[in-house]
Amino acid sequence: MGGGQTSNDAIPFEAFARFERIETGNPIIALPPPMWAAATHGIVVDDTVHYYWCRRERGARWLLMHATAPVDDLTDIQHDARNPIVVPSAEGFDDAAVEYPFPFLNPADGKYYMYYRGKGHAAPEQTGLLVSDGDMGKWERVQPAPVIAADTDHERDGSTHPSAVVEGDTIHVVYTGKATRSYEDGLTMCHATAPISDPASVTKNPRNPVFTGSGQVWDSRAVRETELFRGPEYFHVLYGGYDGETWRIGHVRTRDFHTFEPNPHSPIFTPSADPEAWDCDGVLTGQVIEIGATCYMVYAGKRGDEWQTGLAMAPKP
Repeated sequence: MGGGQTSNDAIPFEAFARFERIETGNPIIALPPPMWAAATHGIVVDDTVHYYWCRRERGARWLLMHATAPVDDLTDIQHDARNPIVVPSAEGFDDAAVEYPFPFLNPADGKYYMYYRGKGHAAPEQTGLLVSDGDMGKWERVQPAPVIAADTDHERDGSTHPSAVVEGDTIHVVYTGKATRSYEDGLTMCHATAPISDPASVTKNPRNPVFTGSGQVWDSRAVRETELFRGPEYFHVLYGGYDGETWRIGHVRTRDFHTFEPNPHSPIFTPSADPEAWDCDGVLTGQVIEIGATCYMVYAGKRGDEWQTGLAMAPKP
């Protein structure tokens, strides 16, 4: 969405409200019910999009999967024969599930890193860190402990669902603070930073939670699964908002992770109006990927109890 703009030009709010589902091919990654294929994020490396998605069976753990597609056809998906590429650890904070992988390139060492949600049998959801030397289907844990621990009241049940962007020598991370046992609807957006010299050394924003909703009804009950996108003037965040019945995707922008401007067009992406559609009951996890003159949004769609992965697109402004 930054194409053709100067550093002083902000991406207009309207641009984030233009995403439309691809005409054919959705859901792009799916499993037969009652399994889920969700929490998908992508990264472009040369002429290939690498998708990291998660397989969930009802009552069972999440496993991290890898797939690829050429940049000229994001629906031509090939699954890695090594899947699952990351599984829960034998013991530790993520011995029950690994999910919500968010990959990024670190310019400091040329390696790819991935913040992810780890869940333990005896621990809340917390954020861990993986690293790859370039084989995008091979990842290793940077350390056995979480890099964002659930150690505050607003994260009593989780410091989870991370998303990251690099700006200069700083990695900005937004994540979901989860305190659903402590508060009626304890899902909020939190912010943290890490130096590119050490992505595991994460410092939380003392103002957390930094965003709890726009003040509108549609996101009045909870905010979760926040997704960062860096524009020429603002950090943009696509997030899931909940009114007590339905998850929809909204947008806010910020320069400092202190003051946020809600998009007046929010929610910018909503469930399908077709009651038979695979994403008719909810949408979440809207990650923006720029390829050429097009912005793609990878997202999770819900029908009944199942979540699967879909794709929407919009022209660059």
